[in-house]
Amino acid sequence: MNATRVLPIVECQFGLDGGAMFGIVPKPLWERTNPADDKNRIAMATRCLYLEFGDRKVLVDAGMGDKWSEKETGIYALRHPEGTLKEQLTAHGVDPDGITDVLITHLHFDHVGGLTTAGTDGPRPTFPRARHWVQRENWAWANGPSVRDAGSYRKENFLPLIGPDGVDLRLTDGHCSPFAGIEFIVSRGHTPGMQLVKFEVDGVTVVHVADLIPTSGHVPVPYVMGYDVYPLTTCTEKAEFLSNVVRNDWVIALEHDPDHAYMRVEREPNGRFRVAARSNDLASLR
Repeated sequence: MNATRVLPIVECQFGLDGGAMFGIVPKPLWERTNPADDKNRIAMATRCLYLEFGDRKVLVDAGMGDKWSEKETGIYALRHPEGTLKEQLTAHGVDPDGITDVLITHLHFDHVGGLTTAGTDGPRPTFPRARHWVQRENWAWANGPSVRDAGSYRKENFLPLIGPDGVDLRLTDGHCSPFAGIEFIVSRGHTPGMQLVKFEVDGVTVVHVADLIPTSGHVPVPYVMGYDVYPLTTCTEKAEFLSNVVRNDWVIALEHDPDHAYMRVEREPNGRFRVAARSNDLASLR
């Protein structure tokens, strides 16, 4: 089943340390594509995808949300210039209460902050009527993370999904198709149990890559984040994935690129990968 509508939504703009975002890659190399500000932060977005498959109204990730202190907002240069995720959905003619499925790539705060909203009795699910899909492996890891990545998992973003006021939470296991039109591809280098989202629209195969390739500047295989739990695994996964992208003529949907929602990748004669084209208009990349 093909998607009948694909809508990228920049839930927020923010910044993270460029060194952390590119790991061991020297700054003179990564700043060619991702220039840093005076605090060494590179510009980033949290770009969610809204998809329609017949009666299914699907959201991929939910961004940073608005449960941030003034200090944290300053640290991350966080801003919502177009309004909250629900406000943006409404502006595009989508009823937020009509979302049927939320596909969670992984439970890091910049992907699921918008899954809950502050209330008088604490955070509550933002999309209470929707099924929420996440890998069982990542759910377990988020509830017992390592010392190294514990700060990336904020439990107020996902624990309200369970309990008496929780949602229909579906735990997935490995590569699978939760329903017609969607496939999950599991990646474990960034964090255990991250799931990429593959779908088709108008005959084009698109893969939402979450943090396997956070921006278009991260296409070179060694350009992996210092945040990755298993960086060598990321390199292996990225090389295999990009080979499939080139061989099968897939389009990549980018979650964190500050300027572009989609890109195509090609392989150079020396075997390295590079960006072939970038756009916010999927039709232009067909």
